[in-house]
Amino acid sequence: MASLTTFTDEARIALDTFSGRATGLFSPSLRLGVTGLSRAGKTVFITSFVHNLIHGGRLPMFEAQKSGRIARAFLEEQPDDAVPRFQYEDHVAALVDEGVWPDSTRAISELRLTIEFESASGWNRMFSAGKLSVDIVDYPGEWLLDLPLLGKSYRDFSHEAFELAGLPVRADLSEAWRALSATIKPDADADEMTARRLAEAFATYLKACKDDERALSTLPPGRFLMPGDLEGSPALTFAPLAALGDARAKPGSLHAMMERRYEAYKTHVVKPFFREHIARLDRQIVLIDAMQALNAGPGAIADLERAVTEILACFRQGRGSVLTDLFSRRIDRILVAATKADHLHHESHDRLQAIVRRLTERAVSRANLSGAEVDVLALAAVRATREGTVKQGRDTLPVIIGTPIKGERIGKECFDGNTETAIFPGDLPDKAEVVFQDFGINHRQDANDPTIRFVRFRPPRLERTAEGVTLSLPHIRLDRALQFLIGDHLA
Repeated sequence: MASLTTFTDEARIALDTFSGRATGLFSPSLRLGVTGLSRAGKTVFITSFVHNLIHGGRLPMFEAQKSGRIARAFLEEQPDDAVPRFQYEDHVAALVDEGVWPDSTRAISELRLTIEFESASGWNRMFSAGKLSVDIVDYPGEWLLDLPLLGKSYRDFSHEAFELAGLPVRADLSEAWRALSATIKPDADADEMTARRLAEAFATYLKACKDDERALSTLPPGRFLMPGDLEGSPALTFAPLAALGDARAKPGSLHAMMERRYEAYKTHVVKPFFREHIARLDRQIVLIDAMQALNAGPGAIADLERAVTEILACFRQGRGSVLTDLFSRRIDRILVAATKADHLHHESHDRLQAIVRRLTERAVSRANLSGAEVDVLALAAVRATREGTVKQGRDTLPVIIGTPIKGERIGKECFDGNTETAIFPGDLPDKAEVVFQDFGINHRQDANDPTIRFVRFRPPRLERTAEGVTLSLPHIRLDRALQFLIGDHLA
């Protein structure tokens, strides 16, 4: 990504990094980025991450906690005053008191968790304060997918957008936008209402791709889906144009207007996001809702693979030297995590992990992440189900037991949101390669297909002690994620 930033950008990044390193000599900190596409569970992951550390959760694979070396973990004022605070307390209240999942990430936010610990090394105990501040940065993955636009011209962007829109899994959703585009000449005079109609039709198509039925992932520009404070601004009133030739845009034309706004979007939205947030990260976790993609079929899986490839290519990854680290941050560890593992019986967890590893291996190869340590994990930041077995004739089936969210369906059965139900979710294929194969142009997982059943569940009712104290949020493999992401800094 260095080639996509200016000398001034790099100078500002270097100055900011040096300032942060100097402060870190007396107050060590680690910046952890948390991202993922919609409904991947970013908010839930951060909430459980913090809750389990503050409340001493069950974390047997997190070495510092297991060995009793963590004295306490607590929240502190975050270092960046211009970034909204991650509303941890509100999200805990939603999970614990209201029994609902917290609102999804809509914009960037930050939270500082400080951990006081005793180092396992006598040498480190002599020279270390035994204190680490983890600055957790939460941001939508849709915004991250904008970063490749920095290396693409408006003509490239338009060509790729129409190429994707014509794929079988997208063609019907993009039909209205493509039909409208076909009636408009790029060399026509610039017109605000025409630009608005095109932008609205394009955004409608992107939003339809994101719905559960298709569960598509590669949908730039990301702010068209999550505009934040840019909604209605000229920076978002542009769209790809069809049949752009090699000639330069005619001054005063619709083509020139769209091109100018696309470049403004990159300059005033995408570049600052990279410079002020992505370039400052030390560690990163990318959360993936593979269940939703599996429900939607091979087209969604292929699109998720494309999105993960582009996401991993956006990071400044690798390991620097003592000197270079003073002026440039590098992400030396990236964890790709398939969320909602509690929607499957544990017998299928290895298969889910194999699917994501297969997806990630291709992405890692394309992104050339040889300098960073990359791992793959299947987890549930908050476990919403428990496991059991049911008899069906002579067979004993492994099931998961929980309360499906109101409106969820399996076949003709629609759940009311209050009734606890035992569900046999089905088995994932033994070979991960199977889910990447397209068995037909318009193949999607049928809601009546008995092979796989994935539904969303309500949060669990938390256990309380005899004294009425609420225990930490239950999870699956959150401890392994913690060990990979921050364990070495607590050694």
